[in-house]
Amino acid sequence: MTDNAADAVASTPLIPRDALFGNPTRAGGKISPDGQWLSWLAPHEGVMNIWLAPATDPEAARRMTDATDRPIPQYFWAPDSKSILYVQDKAGDENYLLYQVDVVSAKERTLTPFENTRVQIVGGSVQHKDKVLVGLNNRDARFHDVHLLNLATGELTLVQQNDDGYVGFLADDSLTLRWAVRANAAGGMDMFEISDGKIAEAPRESTTLEDAMTTHVAGYTTDGSTLYWLDSRGRDTAALFAEDTVTGEKRLVASDERADIGGTLQHPITGEVEAYSVNYLRTEWHALDPKIGEALAWLGERLEGDFGVQSRSDDDTKWVVWNDPLTAPTKVYLYDRTAGTLTEFYNSRPELDGAPLQPMHPREIPARDGLALPSYLTLPPASDPDGDGIPQAPVPMVLLVHGGPWARDGYGFNRAHQWLANRGYAVLSVNFRGSTGFGKSFVNAANLEWGAKMHDDLIDAVEWAVTNAIAARDKVAIMGGSYGGYATLAGLTFTPEVFACGIDIVGPSNLETLLETIPPYWEPQVKQFHERMGNPNTAEGKQLLIDRSPLHKASAIVKPLLIGQGANDPRVKQSESDQIVAEMQKHGIPVTYVLFPDEGHGFAKPTNNIAFNAIAENFLATCLGGRAEPIGGTVAASSAQVVTGEEFVRGMSG
Repeated sequence: MTDNAADAVASTPLIPRDALFGNPTRAGGKISPDGQWLSWLAPHEGVMNIWLAPATDPEAARRMTDATDRPIPQYFWAPDSKSILYVQDKAGDENYLLYQVDVVSAKERTLTPFENTRVQIVGGSVQHKDKVLVGLNNRDARFHDVHLLNLATGELTLVQQNDDGYVGFLADDSLTLRWAVRANAAGGMDMFEISDGKIAEAPRESTTLEDAMTTHVAGYTTDGSTLYWLDSRGRDTAALFAEDTVTGEKRLVASDERADIGGTLQHPITGEVEAYSVNYLRTEWHALDPKIGEALAWLGERLEGDFGVQSRSDDDTKWVVWNDPLTAPTKVYLYDRTAGTLTEFYNSRPELDGAPLQPMHPREIPARDGLALPSYLTLPPASDPDGDGIPQAPVPMVLLVHGGPWARDGYGFNRAHQWLANRGYAVLSVNFRGSTGFGKSFVNAANLEWGAKMHDDLIDAVEWAVTNAIAARDKVAIMGGSYGGYATLAGLTFTPEVFACGIDIVGPSNLETLLETIPPYWEPQVKQFHERMGNPNTAEGKQLLIDRSPLHKASAIVKPLLIGQGANDPRVKQSESDQIVAEMQKHGIPVTYVLFPDEGHGFAKPTNNIAFNAIAENFLATCLGGRAEPIGGTVAASSAQVVTGEEFVRGMSG
């Protein structure tokens, strides 16, 4: 084994950045509710657009949209199969508007033609396929009013004006509002029933902060006879309950001691839950309906790795099934349940066929207080010949921290893991306390622990990797976006001796200013932020936010730092990056700062994402000694503005 990370992987083909971070060949495949059409996202002149083909002739594709700047991030079928709906924002501002494309004529129109407005989909219907309920905050940026949208005419009719700060609404299949949800003084949620269009004065159900993230109403069956709940009250993990809407009796459907009930498969017409998933280290599906169980078993015999159902026709004879083989690109199949056939729909990234993709190892890492941290490790090629998840000798490592922080890392193909492993690094993703999906005690163990026990978990994971001869102690980088960017800044300021360098993408540097500048539509939930992060309205809470803000300890930074920021980020404003860069410069501390004027909370355009990753991998090569594809013309082809510090990245200047 060589001591040089680049030399250690020199005999392994380098996977081009474009193959991992360029547009997929296809993505987001769906079948229309009536089973007549197939749809997907695919690039046109470098921008992801919606395409359509008859289900009987998938090759007869036509492009349905004309996005020329930002990729279309999300689309879905209208319930009546006559049109496709999609959302789009401007330059990353997250003010998503709703658009419609007619299947026959391909005529497009804006269904929510408002400025500074973010649409929410409140409900769709099997009974009323030509209508949907939407939430709009065009009247008051803080609150979403519910409107009935006629998909045939485009007419919007106000159903519920939201003057009282409700954070969400739930409708039944008749598109009748049945529940309104509002934050309460305890940091939890109050759930009010709606009858005859009137919201009850007192909540029927409530949570405290403890259960706020793990308990909610989860929807009705089509006939309204059953209301599903995900509920952690009186237990730790969120269990699935079915409530009889006549008697009010709740029946336990499914639970797991290790993790919350995650996804469900519901019958497209009846809405009845037919299967559910639990994701602890890996996702496990459990069928409640015997025929669904047979179908899942049939698929499991034919597909290697993980798979799931991403779209179903209303008659439930045709499924669109994704398959993640883990060390090969994701493929999507058409499953005809009547004919018993499985046909390839598309390969998401055929350029990765045969690429040296590495296996991911699920691990439980013990925190210093005994909490088990579900984590995922990928090792560089050729470093682990026996495949036990321990390299022959310690290697440089990147600690890749997820955002949120109320989110989680999972098992499966991961572009960042494959990219960094291919460059010569071990990659470790840790579900630190506060990550979701592992029960309420795991979430609540992070309350008021930003930069404290949440950060300790990351340090404990590094220590675990070093102790187990996975990582070289002096060659560990920390990298992440959003909360992961904050964790990077915390790592370089609070524990400056642990990490060799850091990469912060849209991370907050000052928790006070972060809370002062949240988007207006987050205001109804701000109580939860205060309870979980620190309340700036109390002397104690304000001091906590100051103490946990990397900005105030910027002078402690002694290791190289790369920062990437979108200028239009509505969640973590550009000022969060600007102020820590200015503070570092005041103390004469070097920093590389890359700003994207046409991006928001992350880099949606492939040219921008590739440019930043080109800078990042050359930055890591400078710090950790791995290999890197040259930056080349990637930065020039993007909107990137290198505000300062280009001299600290190999290949950036000159």
